[in-house]
Amino acid sequence: MFSNLILRNSKRNRKENGLFFSSLVISIIAFYIILSISNQDVMRFLRKMESDAVDKLLLMIPVFYTMTLGILFFLIYFACKYQLERRRHEFGVYLMMGMRRSKLFSMLLAEDFVSSILALLIGLPVAVLLSEMISLITAKLVGMGIIGHRFTLSLPAVVLTVIGFLVIKLMAFLILSGNISRQEIGALLTNTSRNAKKQKPGIVYGLSAVCGIAMLVIAYAMAIKGIAWQKPTMMLLTLLLGMTGTILLFYGMRSFIALLIKAGKSGGKLRIFNFRQIQENVIQQSTSLAVSSMLILAALCFFGAGIGIANTSSQSNAHTLDYTFKPNDNIVFDNKPVPAQIFPGIQTILEDNGLTNQFSELFPIRLGHIYSTGKTENVFNMESVMESLYKLPESQDRDILLNNLGYADYPYIICLSDYNKLLELAGKPVLELASDEAAVYRDPDSTTNETRNAMLNKILATHPQTEMDSNLIYLVGKVQSVSLVTDRSITLDFALILPDEQFFYYTQGNYDVYVNGVLSEEATKGGELMNAYSIINEKLDTLDLERKGFEYESYLQNMGRQLFYMVAASYITSYLAIIFLVVSNTIMGVQFLMSQQRTGRRYQTLARLGATYQTLCHSARKQINWFMGLPVLVAAISSVFGVKALFTGVLSAEAQSIQGKMLTISAIIILLLCVVEYIYMAVIKRSSDRYLLTLMQPQREE
Repeated sequence: MFSNLILRNSKRNRKENGLFFSSLVISIIAFYIILSISNQDVMRFLRKMESDAVDKLLLMIPVFYTMTLGILFFLIYFACKYQLERRRHEFGVYLMMGMRRSKLFSMLLAEDFVSSILALLIGLPVAVLLSEMISLITAKLVGMGIIGHRFTLSLPAVVLTVIGFLVIKLMAFLILSGNISRQEIGALLTNTSRNAKKQKPGIVYGLSAVCGIAMLVIAYAMAIKGIAWQKPTMMLLTLLLGMTGTILLFYGMRSFIALLIKAGKSGGKLRIFNFRQIQENVIQQSTSLAVSSMLILAALCFFGAGIGIANTSSQSNAHTLDYTFKPNDNIVFDNKPVPAQIFPGIQTILEDNGLTNQFSELFPIRLGHIYSTGKTENVFNMESVMESLYKLPESQDRDILLNNLGYADYPYIICLSDYNKLLELAGKPVLELASDEAAVYRDPDSTTNETRNAMLNKILATHPQTEMDSNLIYLVGKVQSVSLVTDRSITLDFALILPDEQFFYYTQGNYDVYVNGVLSEEATKGGELMNAYSIINEKLDTLDLERKGFEYESYLQNMGRQLFYMVAASYITSYLAIIFLVVSNTIMGVQFLMSQQRTGRRYQTLARLGATYQTLCHSARKQINWFMGLPVLVAAISSVFGVKALFTGVLSAEAQSIQGKMLTISAIIILLLCVVEYIYMAVIKRSSDRYLLTLMQPQREE
């Protein structure tokens, strides 16, 4: 009999407060996924490429886990408090009928244990399934394939998830149930209402709102302009201004609501009642609403910025070359290094070891400095280009470009035929240069700023005259930026592409040779790109290239770095965003339902005065729209500036130029999350409707 009562009550609690139970399941899923991140296919692969960075990332997981436990404790505390407060009358009846307080405590503990076990039984299998799906999808997106995938159940993640969840659940329950079981029967049978807070003059609320808005404007201006990122004290000041401003804004929100009450004359039934209810809730719970808004803001910023950065990083994976071979200090041909023999030397090694068929293209890239004169300074003069830049409207981009080009008096030069091979592979038109012409080359990272690139292209369109070793050279075409090698070991902010004859004349046979390779269809068939890299890397490692005077770099190394940042940005930011979103929405929902329960007699009075059930539901739904909509609206507006501020602080100078694309992606993600907020509000409305239905039934008053 007693066990049946426990099971029945537990089932009823889950049904009446499905939002809270769903939040617990989502928290369990998030716990497991973040704790099992080391078992992800991509993370196991990245350990080979970026082991130090991955290890540092994994060391941060316990920090996120501990922090999340603290946040979820408050979530569970508030939600359990709502559940127990709702059943005060029921507990009083149990005690009146002779149930001992110890047995009441045991019953509540058993009910909570049943719900917790059920949440774990649902959450853990779903978490394992999602973790495997994420692992497979991520591996597929980055080119690893699913051939090498193996199912992994992380027992440490399961144990830590279960222990952490049960511990914080038990702590919250002991605090709340202890308070309930110690109360007198009369107190339990009587509805209690919160003491109304003392009202202050309207000007106090108005000034609070104005000061809050001013603080938020200052905080976001400091973050977007980069002032907050200059030193820790400025960052602390920015955060304090932002948090204090949000709290003051919600504290002063009463003045805005009062203006709305005075401004409107229509708005349906119970309009004044709705606004009075909203006004009272905002006054009594302004701090918690502000905290919820800041949590939603953090979630929006984490999701928007994280996915924006990850998406941009994944787009940058497009490449032309797969391998680059280069000589090291051990290389010697006929007792001296000879650049012309490097390319044949690599071909011979690959042919001797049966690896030629692994490459569809194998060609050299030759680049060097100007050795036709003994000088190493002021060998190249482009005063005409600098003068044209000075004539452009003054701007920060112009000044940066002038500063960068000011050091280009001894530039690298690149062989035209080699670079044209790169253009063919990239699917771009080849260059045609006369003997007195040259094209400008800048590293892809240097050309990401579209404004500076457009400035330089505008000047190159006039074919400016320059001077190289006392010879006239005309700069033609547009800025070239196809990567010369597979990784970032060569970064040329400014170089010149010269016809072959001029290249050999100016370098005097003293130049560097890099041999680029493109994988053949035979090497990539039957597997994904990253698997093909791994297989060929293993074969090359057995050749002992270093002893023979060569070393190699594959696109895999560069991809590994990009993958690490993409995975770190996606996993960590998404995890924190989910936790913040779940906590903030559950707290707001629980607070509204608790407030509605405390003011239940008002709804009963309206029903006695003739208000229908549909009218009461419509009234409560409008209150929910305002109560939850205000924090979401403030967070959504703030997130636009918050994401911009994050990009200002965390992006490199080169990546700043594609902020527009990232902000667009972030805006889409923020809109999607606003849809999620709407779904949360719909769930709260259904719970409110069920509660109002109970008030429509005649009740005895003990």
